[in-house]
Amino acid sequence: MRDDDRDDPFDEFFEEIERMMNDMMGHDTEFHVEHNTSERRGTGGQSVHTDIHETEDELRVVADIPGVEKSDIDLQCDGTTLSLQATAEDREYQERITLPSPVDEHSASATYNNGVLEVTFDRTDESTSIDI
Repeated sequence: MRDDDRDDPFDEFFEEIERMMNDMMGHDTEFHVEHNTSERRGTGGQSVHTDIHETEDELRVVADIPGVEKSDIDLQCDGTTLSLQATAEDREYQERITLPSPVDEHSASATYNNGVLEVTFDRTDESTSIDI
């Protein structure tokens, strides 16, 4: 059996954390816990812990990438996936994060402080009306 054929034993644990956080934070915020599954794992480098916070208007991705300089971080977004690459002398981070809802990639703003990267996007409508 290959790694990607097995269920992650922590899926239920993280789902329960999400449920409890959403209950505590109220109905206008949705909290997601991302963990390193075979679907998200990058092609190499160190594992990146990420949290995704959603509100009605915006989506915020928080990633722990200690030990790199701000100038060595490369971010790309196509509206549904955030790609992160960061390199330092002794470590490399490479991660593709599938976002839980579409975002306006042109609205992105990012900060990096003490090893914590925070990227904020405006959410977009999930569907487009089509005139007939």
